[in-house]
Amino acid sequence: MNPVALLLPAVRDRRIARVDEVLLGAALALAAIGLVMVASTSMNDLTGRTEPLARVLRQGLHLGLGLGLGALVLRIRMAWWERAGVPLLFLAIALLVLVFVPGIGYTVNGSTRWLSLGPLNLQASEPARLFVLVYLAGYLVRRADEVQSQWRGFLKPLAVLSLTALLLLAEPDFGATVVLMATAFAMLLLAGVPWWQFLLMIAGAAGALGVLAVASPYRLQRLTSFIDPWADPFGAGFQLTQSLIAIGRGEWFGAGLGASIQKLYYLPEAHTDFVFAILAEETGLVGVTVVIALFATLVWRAFRIGARALDADRPFSAWMAYGIGTWLGLQAVINMGVNMGLLPTKGLALPFVSYGGSALVIDCVLVAMLLRIDIESRESVHAVTARKGVPLPARGRRKS
Repeated sequence: MNPVALLLPAVRDRRIARVDEVLLGAALALAAIGLVMVASTSMNDLTGRTEPLARVLRQGLHLGLGLGLGALVLRIRMAWWERAGVPLLFLAIALLVLVFVPGIGYTVNGSTRWLSLGPLNLQASEPARLFVLVYLAGYLVRRADEVQSQWRGFLKPLAVLSLTALLLLAEPDFGATVVLMATAFAMLLLAGVPWWQFLLMIAGAAGALGVLAVASPYRLQRLTSFIDPWADPFGAGFQLTQSLIAIGRGEWFGAGLGASIQKLYYLPEAHTDFVFAILAEETGLVGVTVVIALFATLVWRAFRIGARALDADRPFSAWMAYGIGTWLGLQAVINMGVNMGLLPTKGLALPFVSYGGSALVIDCVLVAMLLRIDIESRESVHAVTARKGVPLPARGRRKS
């Protein structure tokens, strides 16, 4: 079949073409909260390294770019992604290798994660993780029987994941590695990998990550400071203690938007990794509850869409939906856990909320893929129903 034919033609039935308003609304609400919090953390930047509105304008620009790219992704059939899985895997590996090429990749805060593309900067791990998951979802469809019954069925993707993880760790990007591996393992489990094999794989991966964590001095320092940050509140535990102070100061209803004290350069990276702490300080438990509820809605809708795709006999779309839901949910949990002192410090952004271009654009793409999966699943159900001669309900069989 001509690959161009896989691009989405106009969906004639408007009942089917309607997007999941709950999912889209939750994502847009988080993005709006992100713009507000980036503005709040930037207005009183005492470092003098950026204009007050510069970050907000860049965040708005990246959001617009993400929405535009998301609109394009919404018009691409999932069959195209499935067929492009292997080329996208090679592209992911190429992106992760390019960051180490002088003149193309460059280092920020000790991590070599960025590619310079003219006026734009790309964090290679963001699209690379998406492309790896696309490949994995296609593999789980092509090798479904092998995955469920033979060792080699999951050893093959494990080799690919290991190579990707090594490249991410070389940057280093420990947080992205954890999220990628955990998401991939969740997809493998849902695809039918036997429990005992899955547990052995988890134990091996956990052991390897544990060795990597204690083998590096700065990672070991993060672990020890996480256990008791108050033992060295002006040294290794400084960032976490300042985050906890911000969260505690928020109490029930917060100090008010723009009234944060900790963002006045007491709390490093207040606009990126620790934006959740500033949100808690300014909006209190009420604001934190709203954000958690929005992320829970995203994950719920993603898994609901995955289940619907599986019912419609679209396994590739189902594995992608489950993977995207796990990715967004797990990354949000890790970021909030780090801010609250429940997990060791990692450089992971809060999806849609933290300042950052590449992450925000990919977040928009992930939601667009979920919306595309939902439309195609309902389209399949509609086609089957029409063949059986059963009239479609007025709202296109849409159930929550």
